[in-house]
Amino acid sequence: MEDETLFEQRIDVSELSKAVANLQTEIRKVIVGQDEMVQLIITAIIADGHVLIEGVPGVAKTLAAKLVSKSLQTAFSRIQFTPDLMPSDVLGTNIFNPGSGHFEFKKGPVFSNIVLIDEINRAPAKTQSALFEVMEERQVTIDGTSHKMKNPFMVLATQNPIEQEGTYRLPEAQLDRFIFKIKVPYPSEADEVTILQRFHQLDNDGKIEVVNAVLNADEIVHLRQLARKIIVEDKLLSFIAKIITATRNDKAIYLGASPRASLAILQAAKATAAIAGRDFITPDDIIFVAVPVLRHRIILTPEKEMEGVSEDEVINKIVHSIEVPR
Repeated sequence: MEDETLFEQRIDVSELSKAVANLQTEIRKVIVGQDEMVQLIITAIIADGHVLIEGVPGVAKTLAAKLVSKSLQTAFSRIQFTPDLMPSDVLGTNIFNPGSGHFEFKKGPVFSNIVLIDEINRAPAKTQSALFEVMEERQVTIDGTSHKMKNPFMVLATQNPIEQEGTYRLPEAQLDRFIFKIKVPYPSEADEVTILQRFHQLDNDGKIEVVNAVLNADEIVHLRQLARKIIVEDKLLSFIAKIITATRNDKAIYLGASPRASLAILQAAKATAAIAGRDFITPDDIIFVAVPVLRHRIILTPEKEMEGVSEDEVINKIVHSIEVPR
């Protein structure tokens, strides 16, 4: 009898996994390869998180963000970050209306559902700090008045890791607000051939037009609520905590991950499980999201950086050194 009760309480995530499959189909009409990037962006949408996409120019970072917005029936805005960009250019400002005799708030481009910030590391610290509140609290405060964002709200930011001239390092507090940092590699030779074939067959100006919207704002909010209900056993919560604690005690790491990182792993693992059609998370879900969740949240010691050790290597070593719960 007890088993039957448990069975009745299980969550039906078939609707979510089907919606995500449709989303992937639309995005892959244009994007070739880069399966991990596409999967992680969709996971972040379901997990209600922001994404930082890092890669050299020309690997479809901006295109992927545009395709995501095109496949979602939501408002979209794009902000090109430059060294002379001011916070008011992003958030908006109060403007005096002579007719009414009052100041009126003119919203900036950040007031949208999907916000693409191109080359986020090109804006100075003053503009970067303007994003802190909106990314964490989904609101903007101007002259003491708070303005709530529409739901859903998501920031997709891109940056180039190679070019350093005219760029600013993102503050750790801002990096911590991204659920994932996605590294986009070069495509394989086979994918490169497919890209050339598809570019040749599709009109370059119309390639985004082949993508159809498959989810609206209300449906995204509903899918997020479903993902939050995913079942998590206590031993898996302990597994997450052990990974995070290990980053604070590892000799290769100067600054370990914060509690926000453990919450991000939990959110992302739930979304990963739901996308896979399961109503419970497994250790594999946690292991899959650990690297993209943590790679921008830890700082290696100068010695390890000089040795050429990457954050990904250290995180993988930590994750695989902890006993996987069964």
